Amino acid sequence: MPRPNFMAVTEFTFEGFSICEWHHRLILFVVFLVLYLLTLASNAIILTVIRLNHQLHTPMYFFLSVLSISETYYTVAINPQMLSGLLSPQQTISIPGCAAQLFFYLTFGVYKCFLLTAMGYDRYVAICNPLQYSVIMGKKACIQLVSGSWNIGLSTAIIQVSSVFSLPFCDANLISHFFCDIRPIMKLACADTTIKEFITLLISLCVLVLPMVLIFISYVLIVTTILKIASAEGRRKAFATCASHLTVVIVHYGCTSFICLKPKSQNSVQDRLISVTYTVITPLLNPVVYSLRKKEVKDALLRALGRKPLS
Repeated sequence: MPRPNFMAVTEFTFEGFSICEWHHRLILFVVFLVLYLLTLASNAIILTVIRLNHQLHTPMYFFLSVLSISETYYTVAINPQMLSGLLSPQQTISIPGCAAQLFFYLTFGVYKCFLLTAMGYDRYVAICNPLQYSVIMGKKACIQLVSGSWNIGLSTAIIQVSSVFSLPFCDANLISHFFCDIRPIMKLACADTTIKEFITLLISLCVLVLPMVLIFISYVLIVTTILKIASAEGRRKAFATCASHLTVVIVHYGCTSFICLKPKSQNSVQDRLISVTYTVITPLLNPVVYSLRKKEVKDALLRALGRKPLS
């Protein structure tokens, strides 16, 4: 008796936004394309300005440039596929291609979580131990923090992708999403996914809770130190140096926590619309909130354009 072919499925098909009318998809395509191009442009501007301006060669802006690179690769892994799917619904992707997309999506997503933690530590040292800041946050320490964040993202992605794609896929191949994400893929498996779902939940909790706890501790110590500053102006300036990072952290972990920890939903269209927030909108908000609002970056940008910096 021949063995059943548990790998009969050789490619997946994205359902994407195919249930929407053509004119609605066209509107979404234009909107998402503009947002995607703005994201790429804003991150490119930030990287160029930081690279060309020696005054911005500090640990804070080093982490910021790394964050911009991460956001760029993150959006490149997802958005072109989504934009193409809006014009050509029912697009297919090979199983190795799907695994690769999931790998890059997870790597840069987890990497960002721990990179934000490193940036929180940088703010803690700057405010709570300013006299030792240049010693503690030297070039070697910054590279180690970035490398550590990258290794965690890489390891997490390898574990998750290996876990998901060790499942057999027999008949169903329609992914109820616009890119390869863990839950929509596991729904297609023709095997019990209980253990795999538990592994995914456990990893999601670790990736979310550990960085959040570390960032929370950093900010408890930061706030305690700031409140000890005698002058109101000094306290305001100290808080201002953390405001952008804290805003990005709230937006990032708010979206990520909701997506990763929310119960299973039967409304796949709603899930797709929610996913747009962290694949299209959030990567654009981060450079705007964290960089383009900072006086140093705006002044450097104005100097690059040959205009007088802000007073």
